[in-house]
Amino acid sequence: MFSVRLVMTPLFLQLVYNRPGFPADFYGFTTQERLRYAPRALEYLLNAEDISYLGNMRFADGQSMYNARELHHMQDVKWVTQVAFIVVLVLAILITVMIVALIRKKQTRPLLRRALLHGSLLTLAAIFAIVIVAIFNWNVFFNAFHQFFFESGTWRFQYSDTLIRLFPEQFWFEAVLAIGCLTFVAAGLVYLLAGRRKSEYDI
Repeated sequence: MFSVRLVMTPLFLQLVYNRPGFPADFYGFTTQERLRYAPRALEYLLNAEDISYLGNMRFADGQSMYNARELHHMQDVKWVTQVAFIVVLVLAILITVMIVALIRKKQTRPLLRRALLHGSLLTLAAIFAIVIVAIFNWNVFFNAFHQFFFESGTWRFQYSDTLIRLFPEQFWFEAVLAIGCLTFVAAGLVYLLAGRRKSEYDI
């Protein structure tokens, strides 16, 4: 989730939208317009505002930037995002408490090291599998992800809709790769650090 949070930043948007070869908006958004509108969508997912935060956005001609289906989907995405971050925060606190408890006693430190080694290996394997599926069968991965988190039929839009113009599938493909790479590196570092010191209790 820390990797996800890093992707939900203006910096990632800058990197993706300015990458040579990133698909242009067929309906006319320039890169500068994407960089002006897209951060607002990310901000909505993280702040405490209601859907009017996006619903009040207008094009220059006064037309609403998002239609009713897009706004409904963004409400769903916000709920999933904020619940996920709350769960992760609670788990992070619990894990920190457990790590402190295990590290305070010499006899339990090997258990902690073993847990970190096994946990990092499991994470590496899971992320590798997810990235491979995303690369070689993106449609299956993309559809399965949305069907798991969202009600059927609520997450498909027209190419002319603002959400697709700002966040085409190529954006999500690159976001998944970025999240996978960041998580892979983090898990690899945990594995290396946990494996630096061996103990007779280690497996």
